[in-house]
Amino acid sequence: MGKIQLPAIIHVVAVLVSAIVITIPATVVVAVPLGRLVTPEFFNNIRNKAGSNCKGKHFYTRRAFLKAAKSYPRFGHLDSVEESKREIAAFFAHVSHETGESDPTYLILLLVVSDLCYTEEIERGTYCDSSAVANPCAPGRQYYGRGPLQLSWNYNYGECGKANGFDGLRNPDIVARDPVVTWKSALWFWSTSVRPTERKGFGETIHKINGMECNHGNTDEVEDRVRYYREYCKQLGVSPGNNIRC
Repeated sequence: MGKIQLPAIIHVVAVLVSAIVITIPATVVVAVPLGRLVTPEFFNNIRNKAGSNCKGKHFYTRRAFLKAAKSYPRFGHLDSVEESKREIAAFFAHVSHETGESDPTYLILLLVVSDLCYTEEIERGTYCDSSAVANPCAPGRQYYGRGPLQLSWNYNYGECGKANGFDGLRNPDIVARDPVVTWKSALWFWSTSVRPTERKGFGETIHKINGMECNHGNTDEVEDRVRYYREYCKQLGVSPGNNIRC
């Protein structure tokens, strides 16, 4: 058997190494743990705005949020850290708007803002769509807004329950009673209805959550959501991006 020359071996190894290097993506995105983005400081800055009489102040916790987020591992993990931060900012902007209150208490331009205050909708209704045959309304149950994103309607309660292991049709109250389930309801709605269009800009997320506010339907509500979004983007150290209104 003839001997293999050393230069030939070096050449073969070099070719193999080059092939391996070529298969490595030019940009490698390193996932940042959600808890390092939604820090205690970030979360508490939101929760501490709630008044002492707000039920949500102690109901909505960071610990429950992070536990619920384990069921939605893609949340806060987009193609870049910047996009991930924008998603987090957008999510909590809507949460703050949906659960908070702003009252002109002292002067016209001085507002008292309470975020993460409400766990249930104030003006409650049945919210039963009889045409949703796959998720029929249970007798005596109401499907008004509950939780961080105010989950509403029987079809949403039914599907959310199926995805998260609870009976949303027979026991809709659990969304406003269980601190982990309540965050799961928000993350479920975000992941199924909002997130697919989130990259089109914050304005599109407004359209998905409450399209009636768009196209000058309710400018004040839109601006309130945008204000929160800008604030949270600033806290997370990321630009708001384009198309932030609808």
